[in-house]
Amino acid sequence: MAFGKKQTVADQLVEVLVQAGVERIYGIVGDSLNALSDAIRRNDAIDWVHVHNEEAAAFAAAAEAQLTGKLAVCAGSAGPGNTHLIQGVFDAHRSGAPVLAIASHITSTEIGTGFFQETDPKRLFEQASHWAELLSTPAQMPRMARVAIQNAVGLQGAAVLVAPGDLLEADAVNETGSSAPAARRPLPAPAPEVLEDLAARLNGAAKVAIFAGIGCADAREEVLALAAALNAPVGHSLRGKDILQYDNPYDVGMSGLLGYGACYDACHEADVLLLLGTDFPYRAFLPQKNTIQVDIDPSRLGRRSELELGVAGDVGATIRGLLPLLTARDDRSFLDKTLREHSKKLDSTVEAYTHDVEHLTPIHPEYVASILDEEAAGDAVFTADTGMCCTWIARYITPNGRRRLMGSWVHGTMANALPHAIGAQLVDRNRQVISMSGDGGLAMLLGELLTVRTHRLPVKVVVFNNSSLGMVRLEMMVDGAPPYETDHDAVDFAAIARAAGFHAVRVEKPDEVRSALRAVLDHDGPALLDVVTDPDALSMPPHITAAEAKGFALSTSKTVLGGGVGSMLHLARTNLRNLGG
Repeated sequence: MAFGKKQTVADQLVEVLVQAGVERIYGIVGDSLNALSDAIRRNDAIDWVHVHNEEAAAFAAAAEAQLTGKLAVCAGSAGPGNTHLIQGVFDAHRSGAPVLAIASHITSTEIGTGFFQETDPKRLFEQASHWAELLSTPAQMPRMARVAIQNAVGLQGAAVLVAPGDLLEADAVNETGSSAPAARRPLPAPAPEVLEDLAARLNGAAKVAIFAGIGCADAREEVLALAAALNAPVGHSLRGKDILQYDNPYDVGMSGLLGYGACYDACHEADVLLLLGTDFPYRAFLPQKNTIQVDIDPSRLGRRSELELGVAGDVGATIRGLLPLLTARDDRSFLDKTLREHSKKLDSTVEAYTHDVEHLTPIHPEYVASILDEEAAGDAVFTADTGMCCTWIARYITPNGRRRLMGSWVHGTMANALPHAIGAQLVDRNRQVISMSGDGGLAMLLGELLTVRTHRLPVKVVVFNNSSLGMVRLEMMVDGAPPYETDHDAVDFAAIARAAGFHAVRVEKPDEVRSALRAVLDHDGPALLDVVTDPDALSMPPHITAAEAKGFALSTSKTVLGGGVGSMLHLARTNLRNLGG
């Protein structure tokens, strides 16, 4: 700060953020943020990361927070800046990412008068955060900043500090000082009588299955030890995939719309299903009886499945207290049966689409994903757009304990993959970061290619370019309706990327996929692979109801009668086995 210049509220806010370990703020500058961006300019310990949509700023912050476990920060200017920002803040919050959003506001004396660009940011962000409060006077700082940080870190989610531009410019009233680092909430173990009840129920069950999620992130070894003690098959949610799939002799895959393997069957055939650290939302894939749930958040207990017992506690602490109470068992019949079924299902619903397809056009997206899995680095970070790219990352990218798989798994928004990749790459410029982008998602935030180039980030973008919103297309067909307004004009994303300063390659033949992908991954800088893939590759869930099968067949017949014969015959052939045919 220049000699003689008084510290502003914005200077104080930046100082508090630096004390909290924040290294960068993602956003777009704007008049109500001028004091903040100028304070960052004058502070060498923190950077401003310019993006091209505030939505992307929050996505990038969410990815950084999820990779590091530390606070990340984004900012939006008054009015439209905040309404752009909220999409990514929602995603961060629902992902449990500790993100602080600084939502600047109109001049404080104009609030409530319908002033230019006026919104009510506090009300706007309340549903998207644990905490959203208005800075009303400079005297509230720096305490308000520290309260915001504690809510984001302590509760693991978003916090929003609403700050009128004139207050950010105002002189600071209080000394900044320092405070203890923000602490996360405690990880409690259940009471002894609860553990005894849980043990008795598990000891009395002949067949136990485990379905686990992101709440097991710090309890992988405990979950495997429990599976060994119970001879229990272990299924997982998508968020639990990179925690629990690798080196797991009890793994039976994933349930849900993107699932694969024998997880669904194991959950429904078990005498007791044990839900560990998962808030898996799809009730149709969960049994509504014989279920026990363990979660650190009591509000989640029983909201997806009717429970025999709900246990509020940290998964790791719960299992450590439980294991000494369990009776050793030798019977592996249920586990071995489920493992055999899992192997068969993988052959028919996953691996079948990657064998003998090297000369088939249009290119199978499953084949592209399988080659990407083989060629990517052992510690790569993969980000996936919502839609069919979620299926490809779920079924074909292999975790190993060092790779990370990221997406909008809970909020389910489009266009997240590229801005997530930006945040991930800024955490470590030397780590391979790969955005698995759908053409629909990439088109929505296409400007973030410019962000990658501006900051010289070596992000690799693989575009699954099928000229279609594939997941929506599938949903329509399962409902019995012909696809409508899901397909769009073919686009050469490689040409667009080259114009944006990327090294870019476009592939239309499957035998060119591996070499093109290798060239993109090896490029020293931003690179994009545009792969023209089959729009009719609509992979089905591992379990489909008779009504859904009927709807799919009805949709196919309607489309054929409407003139789309060739495409629909191809679709029917490529997906018949997933319908049980």
